[in-house]
Amino acid sequence: MRALLVDRSAPGGLRLGAAPDPEPTAHQALIRVTATSLNYGEVRFGIADAPQGTVLGWDAAGVVERAAADGSGPAVGTPVVTLGADGAWAELRAVDTELIGRVPDGADPGAVSTVPVAGASALRALHRLGPILGRRVLVTGATGGVGRYAVQLARLGGAHVIASTGAPEAHGDGLRALGAHEVVKGPEEVGAPVDGVLDMVGGGQLVAAYERLAERGTLVAVGHATGEGEHFPYGTFFGDQGRHDRSVATFFLLACTGLAPDLTWLAERVAAGELDPQIAWRGGWDAAAEAVDSLLGRRLHGKAVLDLA
Repeated sequence: MRALLVDRSAPGGLRLGAAPDPEPTAHQALIRVTATSLNYGEVRFGIADAPQGTVLGWDAAGVVERAAADGSGPAVGTPVVTLGADGAWAELRAVDTELIGRVPDGADPGAVSTVPVAGASALRALHRLGPILGRRVLVTGATGGVGRYAVQLARLGGAHVIASTGAPEAHGDGLRALGAHEVVKGPEEVGAPVDGVLDMVGGGQLVAAYERLAERGTLVAVGHATGEGEHFPYGTFFGDQGRHDRSVATFFLLACTGLAPDLTWLAERVAAGELDPQIAWRGGWDAAAEAVDSLLGRRLHGKAVLDLA
């Protein structure tokens, strides 16, 4: 099969080449991939750290080529969206059936390929906050792929949504169009305390966002874009003055169970136009280097999609 292979001597660290067809286990379906979306983490760290010749990729949409031998999962010919630790940047992918969502007929594979990491991370992180109807929710790093889904989903869930971005003058109108009630430059600009935070940034922003939590509030640490540590000043974890029972939750999508229904639900919302995948770059997989360069240069605010045709 054709695949994008890790080759750090090539532009973007990837080259088109040939790889062996994957051999599914009994609980895996074989997927014919038609589109994949790229995530900053996999291009920033995966390409740098993976052995040469590896086929990476977390997100892929396509069609079931061979159903799982144990009878689980969708039938041959079903359009699907898939999540995995690797293998998405290839014509064929073997995927556990617990990580396969069904896609409505006629849906754009490129649009639904943005769902697995970005959409599912936002959805599960919001679930971790608990009921959000009528609550104040802060999303930091709101212009990224996960952040844009988080803003939309939090608004759908009935929250008062505050979106944080380093350039509100450039992205404020777009974030408000997605559902943000307020757009701020950083957590320090948030007025009244918030009931929950989805943090995509880490470092000092996570610390500042935690300081804005109301009593019994929760911060979910989803992303770590700064690559910096978190240093909390003395007194941060005192429980007086409205700080009782505040918490920080770590997050790892592939540790979540029962993701197939989430992927299906999100794909349906995207196909129906109720969620905007916010595709900022789209092209063929022969242009992968351009997409990788744009992601690493932080020039994309939204998702990058490769069509595997």
